[in-house]
Amino acid sequence: VQLQASGGGSVQAGGSLRLSCAASGDTLRGRAMGWFRQAPGKEREFVSTISWPGRNTHYAGSVKGRFTVSRDNVKNTMYLQMNRLKPEDTAVYYCAASTGQLITSTTSSYIYWGQGTLVTVSS
Repeated sequence: VQLQASGGGSVQAGGSLRLSCAASGDTLRGRAMGWFRQAPGKEREFVSTISWPGRNTHYAGSVKGRFTVSRDNVKNTMYLQMNRLKPEDTAVYYCAASTGQLITSTTSSYIYWGQGTLVTVSS
């Protein structure tokens, strides 16, 4: 499975962005998906996860209520709608596909990773 993240960009605080993660090479059937991010000088951290086929979701406390994860299993694509963005949301955002169907925030549960898309939020 190859994952391609897109949709990043530069926005002012309070703005919105929608990230996409498109899969190719194989289906995402049966796989939970996740979003992670890495800010400059910091370790990669969990943002959000969605189960297969999409009934369950989970968010990091820092984004809960502002971000919404979803997936389109026909299009083999996952999305992250990010609202009320803050400067501390600035990071490279990575999408990933898990080994199983259940939601998970554990990095080691993910075996396929996209290349990342940069989100910059200015104050």
